[in-house]
Amino acid sequence: MIALWLVLLVPLTGVVVLALIGQQRYAGWLNIGFTGAALAAALALAYGVLEHGPLLSSGKMLHIDAFNVYLVVLTAFVGFTTAIFSRPYMLHEVERRQLSARRMRLYHAMYQGFMFTMYAALTTNNIGILWVAMEGATLATVLLVSLYRTPEAVEAAWKYFILCGVGIAQALFGTILVYFAAARVISSTDEALLWDVLYDSAARLEPTVLTIAFVFLLVGYGTKVGLVPLHNWLPDAHSEGPTPMSAILSGLLLNVALYALVRMKMLVDGSLDSDLAGHLMMAFGFLSFTVAGLFLHRSRDIKRMFSYSSIEHMGLMTFAFGMGGALATFAALLHMTVHSLTKSAIFVTVGHAAQIAGTQSIERIRGLIRTQPVVGWGLLIGTIAIAGFPPFGVFTSEFLVLTATMKAWPWLTVPLLVGLVIAFAGLFRHLQPMVYGEPPAGQVAVRANMLPVMVHLLLVLWLGLAIPVFLSSWFSEATILIAGSAPQ
Repeated sequence: MIALWLVLLVPLTGVVVLALIGQQRYAGWLNIGFTGAALAAALALAYGVLEHGPLLSSGKMLHIDAFNVYLVVLTAFVGFTTAIFSRPYMLHEVERRQLSARRMRLYHAMYQGFMFTMYAALTTNNIGILWVAMEGATLATVLLVSLYRTPEAVEAAWKYFILCGVGIAQALFGTILVYFAAARVISSTDEALLWDVLYDSAARLEPTVLTIAFVFLLVGYGTKVGLVPLHNWLPDAHSEGPTPMSAILSGLLLNVALYALVRMKMLVDGSLDSDLAGHLMMAFGFLSFTVAGLFLHRSRDIKRMFSYSSIEHMGLMTFAFGMGGALATFAALLHMTVHSLTKSAIFVTVGHAAQIAGTQSIERIRGLIRTQPVVGWGLLIGTIAIAGFPPFGVFTSEFLVLTATMKAWPWLTVPLLVGLVIAFAGLFRHLQPMVYGEPPAGQVAVRANMLPVMVHLLLVLWLGLAIPVFLSSWFSEATILIAGSAPQ
């Protein structure tokens, strides 16, 4: 239980410390230190859960099981590696006079604040506090998106705030409806928002009320996931915010929002005699997957292009979780992992590519493999991995999703394959000139920290070749919790 409290207290302490001294040149090292300490606590927490089972804090405010502890570790790991990339990258931004020392203090404090809100959302047992934590993540992200204070960045932050604010308000109304249904059957109204109590009482909750609640929750948390047509904030936020923010936004926050949605689906499934919640998630997921794949062909900004790739993959995960069943759920959990690792690695590479070219315009990023081979190869291999080429882990998870679709919804298999091909073509039509084209005159290399990229892509390759036994068992436990049965 000490490890659980440390996961929350370390980044909260980081917010205070870095708000005071975050403008110093060594603040980047402190940021790495706080995220590293949170990762160590997350690993200790995971070990405790896997050895002794789910944890419930005194007062029942914090709850840890196989599902959320896996996401806590993933969040801590990506947050740590991104902080390692962030230190030299953001110092270079200061040297280019893109940021002032005061903005760096805001950046470092909000980085830790962003991590804290995600940990809080993942570990809380109270669905009301889950909503508060998601709103806190929204506010932290707004400050990060607008960090450069350009007109475009302020506009993107404002759009993010308005769209996600309206969306999260829908989630609040859905949460209130869940409380309304629970208060009628749970004797202690103080416990009517506690996840474990709600889950145990799901069969007694009013199905009609929960159906309406899930619609609002799907719209609310689906906005944070980036589901079409609620996705308009995501490309702007990626393209205008600092690159480390893009890495943790795409690799982590979208997962946390989807986690909240899956938790709500588990509750609704326990109350209804139908698969309505799953069918709604399948519909939104498939629509997002298809539309994002088409938008990949129209992208002119490299960060916007990969943000649409994130929407595509989040749509695929939502589709798999909605489909239900042990195989689809296992595939969605694996895809969460490999997508987070791969996409955060890609955004690290994209940040360096934009610094080399002095622009995010795809048309003006050329010849990376000649100017700085490590960046060019990183972008090439990362794109190959996220496109689903074997032997990377994205291929494995997508193959499992296709297999589950063939078993449960065979008529959707061909449209799913077509969507994957469209997304593949959209990525690679832009990749070749950026990597192999003729570099413009005067293009020079920059200080590039590619260690996080190499570590992430090696892990994704490892997961594609052989999933470790401990990780497979971990996913199986989470699958049983979500789907009710283990994959065969």
